[in-house]
Amino acid sequence: MIGIKRLEREIEKIKERNARVEKDKEWELSWTRKILLVVLTYLVIVIFFYFARLPNPFINSIVPSIAFILSTLSLNFFKNIWLNYEK
Repeated sequence: MIGIKRLEREIEKIKERNARVEKDKEWELSWTRKILLVVLTYLVIVIFFYFARLPNPFINSIVPSIAFILSTLSLNFFKNIWLNYEK
C-alpha cells in the first residue's frame, strides 16, 4: 500500500512539473514577451547610443533592435530544420 501512495505522489509531482513547463512554453511563445524584448532592447540601445554621444540615438537604435529581434525569432525556424535533419 505504501508503494501506491508513493507512486501517486510521484505522479502529482510530474503533473505539477508539466504544468510549470507548459506555462513557461506559453510565455516563450507569447506576443507579450516578444513585444517586451523589442521595447527593452530598443531602450538599452538608445541609452548606450545616447551616452556614447552617437547621432540620433532614438532613430539609429531601431535597426539593431529589429536585427536582434529578427535573429531571436528566426531561431525557432532553424531549430525546427535542425530537429528534422537530426533524426
